[in-house]
Amino acid sequence: MGSLRIYPLRLCPGQDLKQELEQFARQQPLQAGFVLSAVGSLTQATLRLADQTEDHLLVERLEILALHGSLCADGLHLHLTVADCQGKTWGGHLRPGCLIYTTAELVLADSLEHRFSRQLDPTTGYLELQIEQAAADPSPPLP
Repeated sequence: MGSLRIYPLRLCPGQDLKQELEQFARQQPLQAGFVLSAVGSLTQATLRLADQTEDHLLVERLEILALHGSLCADGLHLHLTVADCQGKTWGGHLRPGCLIYTTAELVLADSLEHRFSRQLDPTTGYLELQIEQAAADPSPPLP
């Protein structure tokens, strides 16, 4: 396994999950970030469902079951899975409008050996992930 930097993060009631992650990725800045773990609850979730162009809003208390994807300073691509009080699950692209109910406990990682960026792919029409090897660090590791 390569070199990773780990970032535990806790979000509080009322914060927007996507906006907070975008801000975090810019402020660090993450060079090749990804989600290791995510649990928590939401008062509402906004998702873009598979093969849809409009957002889907769920307004109810939801449990975060999973959050997966990549983060970098110039964009992120994350998929969220949530469950309602009956255990029914919803999943899709994370969109603004996923508001924290009690907490969101996240563990993010950043690969120090890679660099992620997002560039327009003429085939898909979306900003797609580009992966590069990071320049080697000339300084020796600390004991």
